[in-house]
Amino acid sequence: MKSAAKAQQAEDSTDTGAQQIRDAIREAIVERRLSPGTKLSESDVGNLFNVSRTLARAALQALSYEGLVSVEKNRGAFVAYPSPEEARQIFSARRLVEPGILREAAARITPDDITHLRQLLLEEGRLMSERGQTARRAEIKASGDFHLTLAVISGNSIMQRFMEELVARSSLVIALYGQSTASSCGHSEHGDIISAIEADELDRACQLMLHHIAHIEADLDLRERKSLGLKEAFEL
Repeated sequence: MKSAAKAQQAEDSTDTGAQQIRDAIREAIVERRLSPGTKLSESDVGNLFNVSRTLARAALQALSYEGLVSVEKNRGAFVAYPSPEEARQIFSARRLVEPGILREAAARITPDDITHLRQLLLEEGRLMSERGQTARRAEIKASGDFHLTLAVISGNSIMQRFMEELVARSSLVIALYGQSTASSCGHSEHGDIISAIEADELDRACQLMLHHIAHIEADLDLRERKSLGLKEAFEL
């Protein structure tokens, strides 16, 4: 019995360690500190987090299930490089999911939750006025936190995890295909959504959310490009 208990403890410790690494790498992707195509070798990840390659492999495998990491045979793991079609599917999923999350959140929301959302907006607005890569990364995270907070308020832990994946994958898409240097998630639109929830205008809040997601997607250049050969590429 003791050996079985020890084995279970070791397994739980491995799961916890892998999850912490997974969460840290996911956060780096959301903040766009890790770009699409970045190599994530097991040895480098293990050394960075001071864990075994086995634990690093488990974390990278978990991220691959979420579509955030691509594991290639004989080449290793890389931050995923979503195609234009994958990008369209990610935003299609958000249009299907987020109005439902918003309605569930509105049914449970408290005055303290509204205050917290407003504080997120204040922080996002403050960061928008600052310059530099650090401020930009923090602004991107604050923007994604608005959507994740609504999922938390909804009380649906499955949807919360799903939104974490969608926000992270959206960040990859925006890093690859985004055209403007403006906020990837309209700051004023967040405020309009909160105001509609406060006024109990849920249909309007859902329409604002759909418009908001469409606005983010409209800033992406998802045109298919014909691949050129080496000679053709330098003849342009």
